[in-house]
Amino acid sequence: MHGHAEDIAVWADTITKSFGAAQAVRGVSLAVPKGMIYGVLGPNGAGKTTTLRMLLGIIDPDSGSRQLLGHSRPRDVANRCGYLPEERGLYPTMKAREAIAFMGALRGLSWAEGRKRAGEMMEAAGLGHAVDKKIRHLSKGMAQLVQLLGSIVHQPDLIVLDEPFSGLDPVNQDHLEALVRAEAARGATILFSTHVMSHAERLCARIAIIAGGLRRFEGTVAEARGILPMQAQYVPSTRGDEVARLLPAEARFDGQSWRFTLADEAAEPLLLNLIRGGFGVSGLSLQRPGLHDAFVRIVQDAKAADAQEAPPC
Repeated sequence: MHGHAEDIAVWADTITKSFGAAQAVRGVSLAVPKGMIYGVLGPNGAGKTTTLRMLLGIIDPDSGSRQLLGHSRPRDVANRCGYLPEERGLYPTMKAREAIAFMGALRGLSWAEGRKRAGEMMEAAGLGHAVDKKIRHLSKGMAQLVQLLGSIVHQPDLIVLDEPFSGLDPVNQDHLEALVRAEAARGATILFSTHVMSHAERLCARIAIIAGGLRRFEGTVAEARGILPMQAQYVPSTRGDEVARLLPAEARFDGQSWRFTLADEAAEPLLLNLIRGGFGVSGLSLQRPGLHDAFVRIVQDAKAADAQEAPPC
């Protein structure tokens, strides 16, 4: 992996981190292209937060190297980044607009410009009614959105969001997705972690799956889904059991249709055989399992591989 490419916003080469005897990250490599919405997925405790914090320079890796917006010292470009940490926190007595302006000021934005942008952003996010409400009077989800707006008010080149959807109701999740898309349209690079697959499936151009402190997959959502075979549902136009001899051995008949899994390359020959055999096609659907199923498989395979590696007790 080459970290010096002009079009890479975030780059890491086998970064590791231990806390005492526990190895949180065992060697993760990433390359996030500029302007992309990129997801870091993994179960809780997989090492996602530690990885993001190393990328941002909040903590340093024990080994391996990283670059942020072309800089090998991430803190040098802190003002060009926006970060929503997993542990949320705003001053409870501050009014929402002031809280956003304050976070912008920490990143070099003038107070007047921060207040102006805060009002506009809250309006756009459906929070216009709450600009002068104190943080402690906001619902948890609204406070979380305010903190997110505060982390992007200075219009950063890179936005890093750690589990941004957790704790939000479906309406605010939709607001957040719209916000992420708008920031990407502005030209920002978005890197977010999640263990909820539906958001990643809708938003991400590419994903990395981390489990047990290692990267187990990197690619597009379609490529991740492609590791599982298609689910086929077939209704022959003729009745009878003879069709079973042409179908995969595990095919099951539910009284109306046959159900079985099918590798991509096997679909066309099977269809030809069914038609040649005179069984016809009254109904046929081929469906790729979703990212959720692919994620579960990748994580399970990772656990099995780690169990084999581990020395016997």
